[in-house]
Amino acid sequence: QVPLVESGGGSVQAGGSLRLSCAASGYAYCRYDMTWYRQAPGKEREFVSAIDSAGTTRYTDSVKGRFTISQDNAKNTLYLQMNSLKPEDTAMYYCKSCSQYWGQGTQVTVSS
Repeated sequence: QVPLVESGGGSVQAGGSLRLSCAASGYAYCRYDMTWYRQAPGKEREFVSAIDSAGTTRYTDSVKGRFTISQDNAKNTLYLQMNSLKPEDTAMYYCKSCSQYWGQGTQVTVSS
């Protein structure tokens, strides 16, 4: 059973929006340990946003005010609402849970 499955990626123009989803198998869903990462071509994987202890949300500076992380515990699903997208947001987006499980990624491409 695959632990995490991301979806919702696609190609949009700058200024557009996308909503990523990360559906977790029951054993791979940790309510307070869910994270989004991204990796652009030729670059290292980087932190984007997380929900951690007591439901605290964190964001990397470059996405603050544009991205919103949320979760639906009844569906074991993590979301990332991405607004005002920029070409520099182009990357493969990955979900990580329970400090150990990774999804296969979903591609986001933003054109100028």
